[in-house]
Amino acid sequence: MLTSLLINDLGFADQAKIILSPNFDNRPNKSNINLIVIHNISLPPRTYGGNSIIDLFTNKINPDDHEYFKSISNLKVSSHFLIRRDGSLIQFVSCLDRAWHAGESTWNQFNHCNDFSIGIELEGSDYDIFEPEQYKCLEKLIQSILKKYPIECIVGHSDIAPSRKTDPGPYFDWTRIESYAEKLPYKR
Repeated sequence: MLTSLLINDLGFADQAKIILSPNFDNRPNKSNINLIVIHNISLPPRTYGGNSIIDLFTNKINPDDHEYFKSISNLKVSSHFLIRRDGSLIQFVSCLDRAWHAGESTWNQFNHCNDFSIGIELEGSDYDIFEPEQYKCLEKLIQSILKKYPIECIVGHSDIAPSRKTDPGPYFDWTRIESYAEKLPYKR
């Protein structure tokens, strides 16, 4: 379990395991980082543990390992962070760079949320509750991001791409976020 967490000047969390993804690029025009987007992911769906998420974010997923992987094996996606079911934290992309997590998206009349957001994936699904250890890690991570960047809002993937995404899903406890991010200028 994380005791504390700091984001350094290179955009990396000091307590995260770093597994670099090739799926990122520069933020355009040095965009302000002012949004956190929370997602859920499990590969195959509703299967937890293993390396499939890591393999997806590092372009190593094998389409022969599972029928579901055939449909996603050519995707080039990533996220800044992944919080596993046990609360362990993995970082794939520096916060200073643009991870490819949001896809076609809009928030507060701005398109392309990847340009100005930090993506946090929780290992989970729309059909299962998240673990207490995940919320503990998420709290520390969000608090460290809030100290480092001028975050204006924390949203779900479903908030920025409502016609195509449902995550983090109905089992995500938004009241936990609101309790430690209540000083944000506006809410989701």
